[in-house]
Amino acid sequence: MKSLSYKTVSANKTTTEKSWVLVDADGQNLGRLASRIAIILRGKHKTNFTPHIDCGDNVIVINAEKISLTGKKWDQKKYIRHTGYPGGQRSLSAKELFDKSPVRLIEKSVKGMLPKNKLGASLYRNLHVNLGEEFSQKAQKPKLINLTDIN
Repeated sequence: MKSLSYKTVSANKTTTEKSWVLVDADGQNLGRLASRIAIILRGKHKTNFTPHIDCGDNVIVINAEKISLTGKKWDQKKYIRHTGYPGGQRSLSAKELFDKSPVRLIEKSVKGMLPKNKLGASLYRNLHVNLGEEFSQKAQKPKLINLTDIN
């Protein structure tokens, strides 16, 4: 009887190779940008993807203030939060949140596409969003990637 010549490889914390990736948000649509960043953070683009392990890359996003939303989403999309007190529901439109902080708009979009557990929280810590071209993680030598190559 012939044995199989391949084995299922399950990644763990010691066997994963995490790299640093640079993403330029200039002219990108928010949803498509966020979903592709979530794929990179999760590690789904790698061949040794394991669902319960952080095997994704660290992502640096630059030019957060140059993202775009299609249609009437700037006015109609609402971000709702609650203060914890009775009657404490607050909401901001996408335009108001963008005016306060474009970084938070991208961070909220990506966080919503990550798992809602401890793994999602640790993956979220691998995201670094910056305004403009400058970023503080130059020592990690991030590699600029084209998001259209990632599905």
